[in-house]
Amino acid sequence: MSDIVWQDWYAVLAVVLLFVCSVVTRSGYMVFGDYLPLPDGVRRALRYAPASALTAIVLPDMLPWTAAAGPTFDYRLVAGIVATLVFLRTRSAVLVIVSGMATLWLLRWLA
Repeated sequence: MSDIVWQDWYAVLAVVLLFVCSVVTRSGYMVFGDYLPLPDGVRRALRYAPASALTAIVLPDMLPWTAAAGPTFDYRLVAGIVATLVFLRTRSAVLVIVSGMATLWLLRWLA
C-alpha cells in the first residue's frame, strides 16, 4: 500500500515541478524585463520567431512527409496556396479561412 501512495505523490510532485518550471520560464521576462534588457542582436532575431514558429507548425501539415518517398503532394497544399493568395490580396482572416476550406472541400469532392 505504501508503494502505491509513493507513486501517487511522485506523479503529483512531477506535475507541480513542471508547473513551476513553466511559470518561471514564461514569466521571467515579464518580471525581470526592465532589469535585464535584451541586446539589439537578440531583439532583431526575435522578430522572426513568430513567422518561423508558424512555418514549423503549418508546413509539415501542408506537405506530409513519408519516410520512403519524401514530401508528397496533398490537396491541403493547394488550399494553403489559395488561402495565402487571398490573404495577400484582401488581408481578411475570415476570407482566408473560407477560401482555404472551400478550396480544400472542392478538391476533395472532385477527386
